[in-house]
Amino acid sequence: MYLDFIKYYFKAKNAHGIHSPFVFDFYNNVFKSKENSDKIDKIERLRERNLSNSEKIEIQDFGAGSRFFNSNKRSVASITKSSSKPLKWATLIAKIAKHYNYDKIIELGTSVGFTTAYISQINQNATIDTFEGCPNINALAKANHRELSISNVNYHEGNINETLPKLLSEIEHVDLVFFDANHQYEPTIQYFEWCLTKAHEKSCFVFDDIYWSEGMKKAWKQIKSHPQVRISLDFFFIGIVFFDPKLSKQGFVLK
Repeated sequence: MYLDFIKYYFKAKNAHGIHSPFVFDFYNNVFKSKENSDKIDKIERLRERNLSNSEKIEIQDFGAGSRFFNSNKRSVASITKSSSKPLKWATLIAKIAKHYNYDKIIELGTSVGFTTAYISQINQNATIDTFEGCPNINALAKANHRELSISNVNYHEGNINETLPKLLSEIEHVDLVFFDANHQYEPTIQYFEWCLTKAHEKSCFVFDDIYWSEGMKKAWKQIKSHPQVRISLDFFFIGIVFFDPKLSKQGFVLK
């Protein structure tokens, strides 16, 4: 992964290397925009409390597992540290929803619920369907959200292979999907293809940890080349795709 980052760093460009009006707008008005509010400060204070919580819970993992832990018992602090997106990336997902006025959002991989919280608090008129396999982690997310008075989130607990198709069969469309669940090639491609059936030309999909493994790198390469994908944005830690057929098919590596 270190070598991947070195390659990325020397390839990545900033605003001066962008020749697409759509991507230039995204870079300056979404990626570089600032979100400062009392709500974000409150989420960060709660995150700090989670990072100090040594209580251990039992984990049920349906995904690729952890690089850092062998035991199925982990502290709230360690789960929060290893699986919560940093403020920069969590708020970026929330800012995407705000900038494009998305109101139907799916998050695959709730964890303890901080990314969900940022999306919710910055987009209070949106509906967020979030998916978590482990009941104990899902309970932590719900507790965090109750403390933040979040009310626009629907929780789907259990194996995503079963819960995601059920939701997709019940909805007409999805605006934004954040893929942060099973970091393996086959499930990533499967979830992408399932969600694609409900995407529209203005939808956006965001993929976490696109360089996490050889399988994730293969999945990201395949997703970028999909005929319905028009714009792909590689920020190393996350990958973003848009589907608007009016846009020329282009890929950008940005920092």
